[in-house]
Amino acid sequence: MSVRKRKWTTRGGEAKEAWIVDYTDEKGERHIETFKLKKLADARAQQVGVDIRAGTHTPVSKSITVAQAAEEWIESARVEKLEAATIAQYRQLAHHITERIGKLRLAGLTAKRATAFRDELLTSMSRAMARKVLVAFRSLMRDAQRRGSVAQNVALSIKRIDADKRSKKKLKIGEDIPSMEEIRAIVAAMPDRWRPLLLTAIFTGLRSSELRGLRWEDVDFKAGELHVRQRADRYNVIGFPKSKAGHRTVPLGPEVRNVLREWKLRCPRSELELVFPTSSGGIDRHSDMVRRFKRIVRKAGLTDSEGEPKYTGLHTLRHFYASWCVNPEDRGGLGLSAKVVQERLGHSSIVMTLDTYGHLFPRGDDADKLAKAESALLFG
Repeated sequence: MSVRKRKWTTRGGEAKEAWIVDYTDEKGERHIETFKLKKLADARAQQVGVDIRAGTHTPVSKSITVAQAAEEWIESARVEKLEAATIAQYRQLAHHITERIGKLRLAGLTAKRATAFRDELLTSMSRAMARKVLVAFRSLMRDAQRRGSVAQNVALSIKRIDADKRSKKKLKIGEDIPSMEEIRAIVAAMPDRWRPLLLTAIFTGLRSSELRGLRWEDVDFKAGELHVRQRADRYNVIGFPKSKAGHRTVPLGPEVRNVLREWKLRCPRSELELVFPTSSGGIDRHSDMVRRFKRIVRKAGLTDSEGEPKYTGLHTLRHFYASWCVNPEDRGGLGLSAKVVQERLGHSSIVMTLDTYGHLFPRGDDADKLAKAESALLFG
């Protein structure tokens, strides 16, 4: 192993110099790498020595590029039979990686260059997107290391990009979440054809994908509950729920049960036995459901200053369901605990539930309650 300076003169007479790392690997093969600065050459020589002794060295000349590793990462997602929507997201995130460092070889990718890549993400896109791309880069490098394409995962040495919770807007009733009065207006504006679907969305909090994949066998009228066991993705492919927590049981109130019983008698025939199929029995598209919902919101008179629908997605009904579960009974809600709300919504962790809806839970610091508590403590 040697580090030495090399000087030469170009054909145009310009003097040049560089630092050379000259070494022989564990297989007896000689390799030469060139660097502009001595400190970079020294660092590379030191790392190569460590890798050779550990038997994990991969010569840069024989290493695949980041772009090739990205393709292998996406292919592994296909082999694992992940949803088409997930694979499409992998490819989108991989594009942000390869357009910046795709030509670099994995074995030559240093922690310094990886850190510069992180910084470049933060300056060229939103923090939320930069965070997603960096997580994808870490996953890509883990996959490459597992395949033996690279000895070290330099992504592990990069500082993570945390979510900026300070700039995250809290959901507000009447802005992001329909109020009870607005829900009543939406219900009054519902055409009979879509009343079963929207009432189920309002009083169960199911995601659009879960509503589109719901089967009649998952609705238990006798027990008064429905079971979330599958969903339809954006490509209308039926698959499992988003996570293990997505498999859940949600209670049904008598009003929704009665509406669904009546709907079952006139529901279009569906080979998949779907509860909310298209008129021809197929899987309804998310975009079509959203378009219909916007029309209903506009019909209900809930519009902004420009006459556009105030609420533009079915997820607002899921937000309403969460707020309804959170609100105490004296405010027309169910008064459920955070843990129960998490289970009803199918969140993978209670942190997700509290981060999204924690501010809606009663504070418990009402002046009258505080006075009574102080009196009980001091005077018995």
